[in-house]
Amino acid sequence: MRLFTINQKGEMLPYDEHDFKKDNCEQDLEDILERNPQYFFENSNILIIGRQITTNLSSIIDLLGVDKKGNSIVIELKRDNTPRDTVAQILEYASFVENLDYEQINAIFRDYYGVENELEEYHREYFSNDNSEKVSFNKNTKLLIVAQNISREVKQTASYLRKSGLDIYCLEFKYFKTKSGEKIISSNFVVGEDEYKRQEVRSSSLPKVNKSGFLKDLDVDGRAVFESLFEFAESQDLIIVWGSKGFSLNVQYNGENVVLLFGYPPSSVFKQSIYTGFESIIKKVNNFHKIVSNYRSKLLSTGYFIKAGENIKWIINKRYPEKDVDDFIKIVREVSELIRKGERGNGI
Repeated sequence: MRLFTINQKGEMLPYDEHDFKKDNCEQDLEDILERNPQYFFENSNILIIGRQITTNLSSIIDLLGVDKKGNSIVIELKRDNTPRDTVAQILEYASFVENLDYEQINAIFRDYYGVENELEEYHREYFSNDNSEKVSFNKNTKLLIVAQNISREVKQTASYLRKSGLDIYCLEFKYFKTKSGEKIISSNFVVGEDEYKRQEVRSSSLPKVNKSGFLKDLDVDGRAVFESLFEFAESQDLIIVWGSKGFSLNVQYNGENVVLLFGYPPSSVFKQSIYTGFESIIKKVNNFHKIVSNYRSKLLSTGYFIKAGENIKWIINKRYPEKDVDDFIKIVREVSELIRKGERGNGI
């Protein structure tokens, strides 16, 4: 394949194909695919949920993703050619992933993003699924080999496995550069193009954001809300746990962090918003029923929280009066105090 750009004079200037491994390491390929899955897989976007995952056999899965239907996608990356054992590698990874239940898949997702969100909720937002649409995670496993050059042996073996009913694909990419240094990558399925449609788990995580980086990403409306929230959290000794995109605000209860809410910037899949953390309260706090019920009703009564699955959310897309922000923080304060005191049966 040859690629050209056309200058103002109408002249075709070629992109020269380069050897990706000479300019990049395998981690660079992981970074590119991890950040741009929608461009590699066109009509079948992938949500990446884990990277460098250690299996029970101490082997390492490059990337793990899920598709819109909740199917797991095991991704093996090669920045150069595929050796003969590539298929054996990915089959070994699949044998590990196939036995994971939702809690384990969810734990991989949480470790990767560094937050206590539920995969189910994040998945719904990422793929814009309807709230009533139930997804069965890890019901099926897809295998994807990505390399600069897929060898004949790997193509032939993968094609045989597909004919035998295994959901395996091979994606080949090409790397081009112009004399001015502009770079371009093209991708093409060479196998599966026609149809691409409880063990302890350890994985690496995305870089975590911090307070200054988070505030910098906000618009002026979001900054007014979150600066007040951070000031309140510091005054009450609440715990902020930073993830790759946002944070969770926590209160200590019986030696554990209980999530009160999650905060996100505009660049997040959740947009500039605040989400409740009802699941954490339900799992960790005694007599949670009344706490959650009152917390929910108080926030809904403000008029700017709306339903989001089992939780509720506040999309911050306009300037809110200072009194409204103060009323919201008052509700959070009352909930945190109630949890800390361990009161039984009292309202908020």
